[in-house]
Amino acid sequence: MTGVKADVLSDVLRAVRLTGAVYFDFELSSPWVAEAPPSHTIAATVMPGADRVIEYHLIARGSCWGHAVGQEPVQLGEGDLIVFPQGDPHVLSSAPGMRAAPNMALFAREKTRLPLVHEMGGGGADRVRLVCCFMGCDERPFNPLLSALPSMIHLRAGHATATAGWLTTVINIAVNESRSAREGGENVLARLSELMFVEAIRRHLESPGGIEKGWLAGLRDPVVGQALAMLHGDPTADWTVESLARAVGASRSVLAERFAEMVGHPPMQYLTLWRMQLASRQLIDGAPVADVAGAVGYESEAAFSRAFKKVVGQSPATWRRARGRVA
Repeated sequence: MTGVKADVLSDVLRAVRLTGAVYFDFELSSPWVAEAPPSHTIAATVMPGADRVIEYHLIARGSCWGHAVGQEPVQLGEGDLIVFPQGDPHVLSSAPGMRAAPNMALFAREKTRLPLVHEMGGGGADRVRLVCCFMGCDERPFNPLLSALPSMIHLRAGHATATAGWLTTVINIAVNESRSAREGGENVLARLSELMFVEAIRRHLESPGGIEKGWLAGLRDPVVGQALAMLHGDPTADWTVESLARAVGASRSVLAERFAEMVGHPPMQYLTLWRMQLASRQLIDGAPVADVAGAVGYESEAAFSRAFKKVVGQSPATWRRARGRVA
């Protein structure tokens, strides 16, 4: 075992295949209301091939209100970012309490250069510019980040943190790029939207309080965080709870109890799930099953195939075929 410590968040973000794009640029005049359905109902339309679609919005100009359906509206100011990581249906409006049936036609991907520009509203004096982004990522076999995020993250433009200025700069670049119509703009917007999402996660992770349990809380815990870093740093090693506890300087019982309580899985079960996520990416990329088995720490193809089917519910070959690859 190498004992290499990993940047666990970066490791997960790489493995779950983030894919970002900015799709809509709205010019809105009061009164207006826009309601989005659950993201799973539009995922195949806006980002074909993505397991999960996460929607978030930049308030480029003006102010408005936003909330997940069933929650209290919050006021959003110019430069704010609001994220809905769990794909909840949500509402943005010129005043709190407004509702409207989702306009499903808006989510159709037209064969034109992104972003898609729309003007909506009642023609009133209060005007808002809203840039809507979509982020696709893998949900299966294992994405520990998704379940650790709340239904909504609201990052205020004026919130004083070390990274607030950096995020504001990225947001401003994205807003300007969305109207520039320069060659390569779609690719630039996709990368910028990924950066904004990652920064939103980092800001949420750094926020005081509010993250007491779950995978993100585990990253901040001195014992569990070290254990996660060790597992991610060398996922092919022949780890046991005992060897992992020695590596992080904790007793076996303390590590096992704290890890399961925070992360939601015992350490060795977590390792198996993470290995299957790593394996799934290699399978989709076309690697032979025998090579994948060795690459994620299994001594034989048969042992890996049994473990993969137990976690995923399909054999490695079936998993690959279902995603458009030849077994």
